[in-house]
Amino acid sequence: QVQLVESGGGLVQPGGSLRLSCAASGSIFIIRTMGWYRQAPGKERELVATITSSGGTAYADSVKGRFTISRVSLKNTVLQMNSLKPEDTAVYYCNIRLSQGDYWGQGTQVTVSS
Repeated sequence: QVQLVESGGGLVQPGGSLRLSCAASGSIFIIRTMGWYRQAPGKERELVATITSSGGTAYADSVKGRFTISRVSLKNTVLQMNSLKPEDTAVYYCNIRLSQGDYWGQGTQVTVSS
């Protein structure tokens, strides 16, 4: 079993910042990537950012220059979100891609509103 625990969501005004954290535990062998996805009401889940075990990163065009993904440790990742916009409002999910498959966290709500 693999568990992912997310934290750091909440309500923030436009232009503000939030920091999301994800900690993985359990039967983790080979980590390929860790990342963040989001799903807004009525929309499909979409990629936000990913980071490989060697530190390579990828971002959705909509968040480039505003969001930064990093690895605190092998099993912990952080998403720093700056200059937040109302369109960033969504449930954010942590994802870990292992040699044995993909696993997801329970999601954390991010709401950007004045």
